[in-house]
Amino acid sequence: MKGTIYLEAFINRGNNRKQILKALLKGRKTQAELHKTTGMYRTHVRRTLLELMEKRVVKCQNPKDRTNKWYEITELGKEVLGKLE
Repeated sequence: MKGTIYLEAFINRGNNRKQILKALLKGRKTQAELHKTTGMYRTHVRRTLLELMEKRVVKCQNPKDRTNKWYEITELGKEVLGKLE
């Protein structure tokens, strides 16, 4: 896909972004599960998820829920991460 070079650079600049995407490759997870899996601070997980959702490489499956939101990697996210590995 043309233009993924910018996404690759964006993700490659942030170790947290790569960690979150790799964790989501194993299946959907909540913010709390990502916190436990990656060892990142909850605030960093939240901020990183917002950045990744803005770039459309991660999506929230149930955005209207206030708690227990499920996140998953998109096909675009898989494509970009695959190019980085």
